[in-house]
Amino acid sequence: MRKGIDSLAGIVNNELEKNPLTGDLFIFINKRKRQVKMLHWQGDGFAVFYKRLEKGTYEFAHNNEDQNNMCIEAQTLQFILEGIKLSSIKKRKRYTHNVVNKK
Repeated sequence: MRKGIDSLAGIVNNELEKNPLTGDLFIFINKRKRQVKMLHWQGDGFAVFYKRLEKGTYEFAHNNEDQNNMCIEAQTLQFILEGIKLSSIKKRKRYTHNVVNKK
């Protein structure tokens, strides 16, 4: 958690092979899951959010394919930051429209 903006952007670019200038939010968490840093390009510069919990830990969704690189929804991030247990969240069934590409 000692890395600054340039180092975090370098990790995004070199290790995650993503462009930090896309406007995506990149989340970094320490091993103890008590500190989180978020890097976000806002069009004219980077913004960094840092939070250290005095008690407790963050819960992050498990992704079996790649633990170092995953996508989460904004609502899931909000639940994580608020300390809501992800396994206790139950979403009601909703309609989703699947777009089919026609040639």
